[in-house]
Amino acid sequence: MLILYNANIYAPGQPPASALAVDKGRFVAIGKDEELLNGFPNADRNIDMRGNTIWPGLIDAHVHLLKLAQSMDVINCETDSPGECLAQVQNASRGLPPGAWIRGHGWNQNRWTSGFGTAEQLDAVCARHPAYLTAKSLHAAWVNSAALAMAGIDNETPDPPKGSIQRDQHGKPTGILFEMDAMSMVESIIPQPTPSELARQIEAVIPKLWELGVVGVHDFDSLDCWKVLQELHQRRKLKIRVRKNIPYNNLDVLLESGLRTDFGDDWLHLGSLKLFADGALGPRTAAMHQPYENSNERGLLLLKEADIVDIGQQAVSSGIALAVHAIGDRANHVVLNAFDRLRQFERTHGLLHLQHRIEHVQIIHQDDLPRFAQLDIIASVQPVHAPSDMYISDQQLGDRAKYAYTFRSLLANKAMLVFGSDAPVESVNPFLGIHAAVTRQRVDGTPGKNGWHADQRLSLSESVRGFSQMPALVAKRGSHLGRIIPGYKADFIILREDPFSIEPNLLHTIKPLATFIEGECLYHSAEFSFD
Repeated sequence: MLILYNANIYAPGQPPASALAVDKGRFVAIGKDEELLNGFPNADRNIDMRGNTIWPGLIDAHVHLLKLAQSMDVINCETDSPGECLAQVQNASRGLPPGAWIRGHGWNQNRWTSGFGTAEQLDAVCARHPAYLTAKSLHAAWVNSAALAMAGIDNETPDPPKGSIQRDQHGKPTGILFEMDAMSMVESIIPQPTPSELARQIEAVIPKLWELGVVGVHDFDSLDCWKVLQELHQRRKLKIRVRKNIPYNNLDVLLESGLRTDFGDDWLHLGSLKLFADGALGPRTAAMHQPYENSNERGLLLLKEADIVDIGQQAVSSGIALAVHAIGDRANHVVLNAFDRLRQFERTHGLLHLQHRIEHVQIIHQDDLPRFAQLDIIASVQPVHAPSDMYISDQQLGDRAKYAYTFRSLLANKAMLVFGSDAPVESVNPFLGIHAAVTRQRVDGTPGKNGWHADQRLSLSESVRGFSQMPALVAKRGSHLGRIIPGYKADFIILREDPFSIEPNLLHTIKPLATFIEGECLYHSAEFSFD
């Protein structure tokens, strides 16, 4: 048994406590120092926390785990100019054998005064290598001529059904591909890593999550990721809790295997079937009711209401919930309409009332706000997107930006909110998300003291709940994960400072001293001592 005392314990709903006892992976008691030290005289270890704060472990409810792991092995394209990005590509190409692929991630044309890059620019720095660089949003890719040729993309190639190929005035592909159907024309021909390489990449990223206080994730990557996670779990090397969502193109696998939502254990279990209703705000592929500012474009609606209903009926009939990516207000409206019909289908056929989700919910019409609670649909949002995207939101949406990232309005309308990062689109650091939710500011303090659309700020307690209790609850693990309560599994983090006692603009600077999962200390900094 382990007793931590002289601590500042954050356990909402419980009596004030300064000590907790952990045994066999669970919290067995919380209370005052004297109660626990006297009540458990034979504890194996008593550790003086010296006033440090103990929080529940944090859970990221929307992450791309494999892409996050792989992003550490690719070129960082998140630069202030295309020239800087191209210089990194050129540097990476040196020493590679001819024909070897160059991979990169993170470029954002909205940060570049010249806008999108071109295939010719990449050709100038890596002509002997096919190049594939994904945008920060993961909804566009920048490729060179070698990659276009290998994929068979030329002037005559039609746009795929759910994507588009950017072209110049003569119809020639520029090297920019929008949305997965277009991106996969190139991505599908890139040599894939072996299962052992994938396992190595995921094993390498898990300790980095512990360092940030992350004890669990809801993952939205490929079926390959699911296979690797199962192998790691089988070998008892999966030391982080994963709710694994599966892409729609693998629905047949789920149906044939008979796997259902929530199947598994607390380390690895099945989540939802992931669909895409639209694109992203940055490249103007998010589906909007009205055109973007200074444009006739309204984005791309990748699935119609009837499509979602048809797919959903197959899924729910086999006990599989849906998680639908929807960013624009038109996409969110269409998805909510489809969920309304699916709820009727569930009732009519005596099926389970499954916990369906909408991922992102970035721009929502006010009339649709109450529908999340009415239909019992989870709003899975990423607070860090708000300050990250505030300028592009103002530019693309004008006055409609006040309907973007409306977390306070969703809560006021009794929506069930869970928080994530969308890493590697954004940093996986949950304290950046907490800071964004509370301040609506970037870490440099912009756009000012009150933040961007200050009426949508959340309290710190609401923000912590979105990164702990709520992700556990929607994963049907809320009875024993996500909180510091006797009987719950001992997932917790130790912080030097009390986040409730520091200035909100400093929340992003918090770094855990230690992270425990099921009572095991999996990470501790040099500053944290067990003595």
